[in-house]
Amino acid sequence: MTCKILSICLLFLGFQHCSSRECVDPLISGLYASSFLASSRYNFLYSANFAKLYGSSGWSPSPRDRQPWLQVDLGRKYRLVAIATQGTFNSYDWITKYTLLYGDRPDSWTPYIMEGGNSTMPANWNYYQLRRNVFHYAFTAKHIRLLPQAWNTENGGKIGVRLELYGCPYDSYVLQYNGDDSVVYMYPEKRYRTQNDHIAINFKTLEQDGLLLHSEGIQGDLLTLELKRGRLYLHISLGSSIIHKVDGRTTLTAGSLLDNLHWHYVTIKRVGRQVNFTVDSHTVTAICKGEFTTLDLDTQLYVGGVIEQNLPHLPTTPNFLGCLENVFINGINIIYMAKREEPEIRIPRKKKMHYACRDILLKPMTFAGPNNYLQVPGYFRRPRLFVKFKFRSWDYTGLLMFTRFADDLGALELGLSEGQINVTIFQPGKKKLQFAAGYRLNDGYWHTVDLAARDNLLTLTIDEEEGSPLKITNPFTIRTGDRYFFGGCPKTNNTIRKCETKLNRFHGCMQHIFIDNEQLDIDIILQRQWGRYAELLLGTCGIADRCNPNPCEHEGRCIQSWDDFICVCENTGYKGEVCHMSVYKESCEAYRLSGKYWSGNYTIDPDLSGPLKPFEVYCKMKSYKAWTVILNDRVDGTKVTGSSIDRPYIGNVNYWNASWDEVSALANTSVYCEQWIDYSCYKSRLLNTPSKEVQKCGCAINQTCTDPKFQCNCDADYRQWYSDKGYLDWRDHLPVRKVVVGDTNRTGSEAQYTVGPLRCHGDRNIWNTISFTKPTYITFPTFRPGSSCDISFHFKTYRDHGVFLENSDDQLRNFIRLELNTTHNLAFIFMVGDGIVNVTLNSPVPLNDNEWHFVQAELNVKLARIKVDYQPWAVKRFPGQTFVTMKFTHPVVVGAANRTLRPFLGCLRGLRMNGVTLDLEGKVNEEQGIRRNCTGECLNATIPCRNCGQCIEGYASYTCDCNNTAFDGFYCHKDIGASFEIGSWLKYNIRKKPITDEAAWANWIDPHYDNFSLGYNDTADDIEFSFSTVHKPAVLLYISSFVQDYIAIILKTDGSVDLRYKLGLITHKYQLTHRNLADGYPHYVNITRHNRTIKTQVDYMEPIVEKITLVEDARFDSPKSMFMGRVMEVGDIDYEIQRHNSPGFIGCISGVRYNVYAPLKAFFRPNETDPPVTTQGYVSESNCGAFPPILGYVPWEVDPWFTTIEYIYIHDDLGLFWITVIVILALLLLFGGLYSIYVYAYQQKGSYSTNEPKNLDSPSSSRPLTETLRREKKNLPEIEEEFRSD
Repeated sequence: MTCKILSICLLFLGFQHCSSRECVDPLISGLYASSFLASSRYNFLYSANFAKLYGSSGWSPSPRDRQPWLQVDLGRKYRLVAIATQGTFNSYDWITKYTLLYGDRPDSWTPYIMEGGNSTMPANWNYYQLRRNVFHYAFTAKHIRLLPQAWNTENGGKIGVRLELYGCPYDSYVLQYNGDDSVVYMYPEKRYRTQNDHIAINFKTLEQDGLLLHSEGIQGDLLTLELKRGRLYLHISLGSSIIHKVDGRTTLTAGSLLDNLHWHYVTIKRVGRQVNFTVDSHTVTAICKGEFTTLDLDTQLYVGGVIEQNLPHLPTTPNFLGCLENVFINGINIIYMAKREEPEIRIPRKKKMHYACRDILLKPMTFAGPNNYLQVPGYFRRPRLFVKFKFRSWDYTGLLMFTRFADDLGALELGLSEGQINVTIFQPGKKKLQFAAGYRLNDGYWHTVDLAARDNLLTLTIDEEEGSPLKITNPFTIRTGDRYFFGGCPKTNNTIRKCETKLNRFHGCMQHIFIDNEQLDIDIILQRQWGRYAELLLGTCGIADRCNPNPCEHEGRCIQSWDDFICVCENTGYKGEVCHMSVYKESCEAYRLSGKYWSGNYTIDPDLSGPLKPFEVYCKMKSYKAWTVILNDRVDGTKVTGSSIDRPYIGNVNYWNASWDEVSALANTSVYCEQWIDYSCYKSRLLNTPSKEVQKCGCAINQTCTDPKFQCNCDADYRQWYSDKGYLDWRDHLPVRKVVVGDTNRTGSEAQYTVGPLRCHGDRNIWNTISFTKPTYITFPTFRPGSSCDISFHFKTYRDHGVFLENSDDQLRNFIRLELNTTHNLAFIFMVGDGIVNVTLNSPVPLNDNEWHFVQAELNVKLARIKVDYQPWAVKRFPGQTFVTMKFTHPVVVGAANRTLRPFLGCLRGLRMNGVTLDLEGKVNEEQGIRRNCTGECLNATIPCRNCGQCIEGYASYTCDCNNTAFDGFYCHKDIGASFEIGSWLKYNIRKKPITDEAAWANWIDPHYDNFSLGYNDTADDIEFSFSTVHKPAVLLYISSFVQDYIAIILKTDGSVDLRYKLGLITHKYQLTHRNLADGYPHYVNITRHNRTIKTQVDYMEPIVEKITLVEDARFDSPKSMFMGRVMEVGDIDYEIQRHNSPGFIGCISGVRYNVYAPLKAFFRPNETDPPVTTQGYVSESNCGAFPPILGYVPWEVDPWFTTIEYIYIHDDLGLFWITVIVILALLLLFGGLYSIYVYAYQQKGSYSTNEPKNLDSPSSSRPLTETLRREKKNLPEIEEEFRSD
């Protein structure tokens, strides 16, 4: 039991470290001097054992050491997470770059490769400051070796190192597999059924193929982890069904070049259908196919291979050959159990297993420098030549081997060219002989080259394929030379038998070198100085796959060399170094504005560099707008028969050349869209709702229906053909995705429908404009671009400096910033790797001329660049193997920098980041100096958008976006209200589940930046509605939460209205008005809360301000639902609410809005297929509760949505008694006013007053005051009236 608890503890800590503390223990400071080893030392004061952090000296090698290294024996295996370095104490000695090797043995090394494929790590810039590098994935090792690559040379500086490693102890359980072994774990009760899984396994091997894990279930469930061609494949299925045609098999792929005999760390995490598959630092995420969430496996799990009586291995995959370490299955260590021979473990064939990893000593070498080469000796003047070796590389060309024959008989060259092995024989006075063999040998895998030659015969065998060797039988003479060159020729090459080649130097790895049938021991040859080398890394293969994961976006093809990669973007629709930027414009409007005035087929990309693919549309160009037309497969008409309401006909509408998401993106970004619908019927009803005013056909609006009792022609249900047709132009409901017909199953019933093409014009993203009139800024959610980003926007300003936008982390160690430095300089400043980089564009013309300028900026692993208007790009290219880390934590700040304000004053328009448009206009705040638009109709609109509707600027015209309001109409001026009868109620679901504890805790720690962690603001509420009723009491509006918090507006028995807030444990009660509002007239209620201040207003009277005390909670936690008509919440309800909840609200309510939620609009004007609204009883649309607007009614002459005149009903049934009372009260008030005036005049009689002017600072009292004021009045700017809705 103790062992099992230990195993579970090891699993949950990720890398089998059972400790509650973090894995950041210093590992070197406590070691003895015998644990340190170095290639050499400067003198005894700079020995290796002095290389401890904060020590009084440091390690420095001998100046004659050509390849210095410092090695540390940790004494046991540790999990390593970070390294820190310093220079030698009180000196000019420090390193600036180094390479780190690690391993379980001191003669077999694995290079640490940083993200981006770079093995060179940054180090120090002085001797005393600490440089800490955190590994992007943790690894295990017993030995480490540090190789200095660059160091300080100023003031006599040399190599100087003090270092520390950080990590924690690591318990290792290892099992050796020889290809014919297997360990079988028997499931308890012979079944394995889980909702979640956590599997961890470490392995190393030389083989490209092998099975690591395998288990199956009788219902099609599957879990298989296998190695194929050096890549790891995870096959998982949560269940399949042949009857229902459900194939649940899902395959994930990760890793590359995993056959390098290095330890690789695999983690599989599954929660329901979501699977995270991690190999080293590469994580792949997928959702399992099908609808099942449980993994049902039967009987047993095979580890390392499948061995049964008639099945030595799986048909398609051989058993694993190599070492496995710490195989954990949901907290169970399989190798540990096998070592203890527990009964749950079965060993097929009772074979003895080896619980230790017997490494094969390969001694590979890495050719990684610009001048690398290896020179080794050979036997002189032999008539036969034998050379054999293994290599792996990504390069297309490079010198593999060169040797010059004895007696000046020529030379032999073995080179890599276009992925083939080229053999060239040079003979004095004769034409060279050249032959090629092999295909695509630069694929990164190990390949064997075996060359044998004698007089007039040469044989070349690739990858030991004896059946098809290359044979050359031309006349030539072989007499071996005394030296062989691998990887390149040395620079100092003055000997008689010198190395000469036109090939580039080879970059890659080699091992198993045989000369004249004898394997070379590189260590002995170099130790005895029989050979020479330069820029060679011994004992390891440092190859990295830069194309896995693919750095090329949008399905670009990656081609790599040893230290770099390129992206081929042909036929993708994108361009750039990583295929990030779209080739096409975002809309037909963008083509029109760029000068394309002719109609025709165009390819558009609505999200530009976003994930959606570009698609082809028809652009109908006009002088003032461009129409976008997309056809579909329902344009020609579709006949429907035999459908019913229970089994309706569903016709999907498929659009040409575009998916549903792509067409929706076009509609969402357009200013206006429309789509023609034609429904022809023969005894087939369309809406069948004669009593509902909302659902109308065109004939009901035009009053031309065949039967005036119905709202549609087809609802008359006649035995003859009729049709209902018209345009759908509510953009939120477009495009039409499917058509459902349910009344063609009666005798003779038949219908035919036609869906016209989607037609849109305008681009809301282009004209999304704000102006900064005060030093301020706005924020947006954190930018998460990955490894590449692009930013574009228009600006105009008269200032000579200002920050456009910035995004950063907490310490400002990772940030991007775009700013105007001077009148001519535009700067793109960022820190996304090692150090701050500044890319500045120097414009020949001033940029603060108050004209629009278009800015584009791009950043990826290849380069950073910035451009303005049509000027050339200012480009900063990065060296190869660069990695870009854009992990920001702060929100995007627009208009200023986060810490150094440097505000921007001017206008911004069309801001996009990675193809996503930031809604600038949604951040408008007049009080803070953020105004909508820069110039245009919205600023001086004759009829402004009402009720907080958003004015969309068209410069020559404007439209109103009412999406975030509770109103409708062209100017958002039409109330959407409802009439509630007795017993009826409406429920609107704000959230389906409560706020997570993590999000609530993050919001509690840092509630700034508009509560990004919650998705809403829990310290601010905005409620408004109007109502009319004569019944009391009632709960007008109730907002519940997943906790005990609630908001309630109550109409009491005396007609007064109370507001009840419950925040936390205390219920706050406020009286909105003492008047009787149950008088049958419309009344308006507005409640605004910001933090602890509550402002209430009834019927536009003087607002009342209330305060919540500091000792009370001011957060409305986890809102759940809104109720109107009656509170039908589940659970405990406050007694005061229950007392006023019966019989419910009876009357009219209109314009209901809570923050951004408008329940009546969601119910009567749904913009989604399944709105979160539930009703009970008779709730019909009516504006009888609408309060008269303070700006007056919109004249019907200027309302594009006007259909017919609405006659307002005026109450004339007051009666003679009430008219008499009102007249008497008016006369009393008149006489009282006259009497007050008389008394006031009598009291002032005989008093003395003077108009003598007093001393004035400005204007001067020596001049007539009226003259001064008249002159100053001429200089006052004209103040234009602006309308604003709270």
